[in-house]
Amino acid sequence: MTIDTILQIITIASAVLMIASILLQQRGATLGAGFGSSGELYTTRRGIDRNLFEVSVVFAAIFVLAIVVGLLLPSK
Repeated sequence: MTIDTILQIITIASAVLMIASILLQQRGATLGAGFGSSGELYTTRRGIDRNLFEVSVVFAAIFVLAIVVGLLLPSK
């Protein structure tokens, strides 16, 4: 297995896991928020919501890092 194949697998896996972690986050937006009138207060992330946010940030960093490394490696 070459380094290019490993980087492609890492990129695809991190993309799928990042999408899943983003979709699992609760949003709490109401119908009025879609039209610009949100009556929500700013709250801090707690518990599982905070963990999912941090996991999605880590997956995004891995995704970007794998792409940058793939671009910097000389191709055959």
